[in-house]
Amino acid sequence: MEWNRSETIGLASTKCVHCHGLGLREARGRMVPCACVFRSIFRACYARFRKCVEQEKRYSRVSLEYSPGGGRRVTWGMKNEEYIADFFLVSRRHLTPEEWRLFRYHFLLGADARLCVKKLNIDRGQFFHAVYRIEAKLGKVFRELQPYSLYPLDEYFHGRTENPWRSMDSEDTPPPAAGKRPAPVRKVA
Repeated sequence: MEWNRSETIGLASTKCVHCHGLGLREARGRMVPCACVFRSIFRACYARFRKCVEQEKRYSRVSLEYSPGGGRRVTWGMKNEEYIADFFLVSRRHLTPEEWRLFRYHFLLGADARLCVKKLNIDRGQFFHAVYRIEAKLGKVFRELQPYSLYPLDEYFHGRTENPWRSMDSEDTPPPAAGKRPAPVRKVA
């Protein structure tokens, strides 16, 4: 996946010592996104996950979506529930068993650092380093997931939008047909 500065600069931490708030850093002669960008992506996805989980089920909506093939086929779905399931399953699929245990205790069950340290038998520093690694790992996965990524959130919930607008001055606009005149306009009332 190709990353550019306009995608990463808004997500980067201004206090990051690796990218200095720009979102991209050089690695092996090419520009790659910084881990602070991936952590930011994970935190945005996690905040939306929490919002979907905490929302009352009676407020859940059914949404109709047209098929991308352009036909008249319409499918329906419950986007909040689909997002919860996608977040959970993608996280489970891409984490190791040790990372999954920490993720489950801390992020899914809401245990604080002291309880996780005691339950997982690790020290406090190891806990926070593991949390940062998990956030960066899942942030990258959520953004680069194919064919439909979990981030950007607006594309997930409202579909990918293309900009069909073209300038009227563009040269690819077809000229009016020769010999045809516009239909007369009638005055009404």
